[in-house]
Amino acid sequence: MEEIFRTASGYIALVLESLSVLVIAIGAVDALVRLLPAFRFRRVTHGIRRAAWLSLARWLLLGLEFMLAADIVRTAIAPSWDDIGQLAAIAVIRTFLNYFLERDLEAAARPAEAVANPELT
Repeated sequence: MEEIFRTASGYIALVLESLSVLVIAIGAVDALVRLLPAFRFRRVTHGIRRAAWLSLARWLLLGLEFMLAADIVRTAIAPSWDDIGQLAAIAVIRTFLNYFLERDLEAAARPAEAVANPELT
């Protein structure tokens, strides 16, 4: 029975990792599409770069969440201490990445909210 769960969790983790790659690829294409008009007219402004970066950062956050979920699923069935240690290290690194990306996204959103709603400041 454990072998069935191990096999199923391997397939589930593979699907989650594939989704992660797909999400990050979509984000990269989206960011590139946002930048292409600026390169075409040779006017890459800070606002255009920032919009592309914010878009890519949102997609990266989602991709990182899928990757972390895949790692958790992969080690959920009878993990060894090595597996647990590796998962812990991966989780810590990805949690820090998520934290700093989310913090940057929130900081980038604050000026936009202040312009849209001046009574908030």
